[in-house]
Amino acid sequence: MDPLEWNAPADLLSPLLKRGSDFLGVRYPILCGAMTWVSEPKLVSAVCNNGCFGCIAGGNAPTDILASQIEETRRLTKNNFGVNLITIAPSYKSHLEMLKEARVPYIIFAGSFPRESEVAAAKATGAKVMCFASTISIAERMIRFGADAIILEGSEAGGHIGHVSSMILIQQLLFKYAAEVPIFVAGGVATGKMMAHLLMMGAAGVQLGTRFVMTEECSVHPKFKEVFLKVNARDAIATPQYDSKLPVVAVRALKNKGMQAFGALQLRLLRELEAGTIHRQQAQEEVEKFWVGALRRAAVDGDVDGGSLMAGQSVGLMDKIMPISDLVCELLTDANNELLSVKNKLG
Repeated sequence: MDPLEWNAPADLLSPLLKRGSDFLGVRYPILCGAMTWVSEPKLVSAVCNNGCFGCIAGGNAPTDILASQIEETRRLTKNNFGVNLITIAPSYKSHLEMLKEARVPYIIFAGSFPRESEVAAAKATGAKVMCFASTISIAERMIRFGADAIILEGSEAGGHIGHVSSMILIQQLLFKYAAEVPIFVAGGVATGKMMAHLLMMGAAGVQLGTRFVMTEECSVHPKFKEVFLKVNARDAIATPQYDSKLPVVAVRALKNKGMQAFGALQLRLLRELEAGTIHRQQAQEEVEKFWVGALRRAAVDGDVDGGSLMAGQSVGLMDKIMPISDLVCELLTDANNELLSVKNKLG
């Protein structure tokens, strides 16, 4: 079925989708999270062409490469998409400067939180700004800085994460600020049923990452997807911070030799910090370089033992690979059926 032609005999879903759809300028406020080495123009445009919202992952890409990916995505889709910038990436400032000319419709800040001047600079390009929030204090700061929307991301998510679960953030953040600013929920979202309940609770939409990896249009190495089919939710673990001298953003990925190598890297960098042979900023950049390289080895080269298998805990729900069109129709149909079920329960 074509998602753009989706309809239900008793459509309870569309009214709940309207706010997020209007904000994003898309048919369905379902975001495909930006994933380094994964969210490239082919996947992003396929998401957009199926009525949803795709995000290009800026990551640590050279600025000229990111600019070319933006242009390629524009050639592949006429629909809205976003560009995700990692605030702790070495190329971050260069990426932000480039977007003054690229003029994309949506800029999404991730990794950490941007300065107020950076939010203002992004909005000055004409883009709507979306900011991730992994705590209530970060969300309040981003709203104060002028963010047009918030992506509430719980610790269940994959890649760079915070330490608070979606269940708590929903009660702290969504219930408090949903009327004030559009809030999209990420972290652990994988089914239409869950989407229905989040929309009923006030979410403007949802973001999925791991689920979009398991689509035919996603170009990651086949071995990457094969691992996702075999593992359980508990296999997606978060990296620890060994010492506050080296503050690192936690990363959730599947446990393998790559995760063990990251532990060894942290210990080495801490020894170098103690000896004064490296500055903290250099150490943090070494951490980011590690993750970018490790993720490439897994997602692109297929090294699922030594590379980084970034995945959210929703990986435990992955049981098939399917076209994006089928995924979107499944999410919509299951969400609407859940709303009908709730209506019937309420009499």
